[in-house]
Amino acid sequence: MMRMIPFKLESGETVIGAEVKLPKTNLLSISTDRGYIMCGALDIALLNERLRDREIIAGRAVGVRTLEELFEAPLESVTIKAEALGITAGMKGKDALRIML
Repeated sequence: MMRMIPFKLESGETVIGAEVKLPKTNLLSISTDRGYIMCGALDIALLNERLRDREIIAGRAVGVRTLEELFEAPLESVTIKAEALGITAGMKGKDALRIML
């Protein structure tokens, strides 16, 4: 099953959350046109190393079970390109999304 829901940022802009229910786990992501945040399934090292030329803007939060938790959770790690924009580990997901807009 898949669920998509909009999240409104304080600035009034909307980002889209997607949840994919899989056996024994859920994949969670919230995206903008430029980047995204995702649950612990996101491999930041892969994005930074093998896919570095793509300059992906992304952040990873661990221990989240819902889109709402992902939106509020601190990021555990971020890509090199996200860091270049001022997105840092420890920043709340919603604050990182605002910068990605």
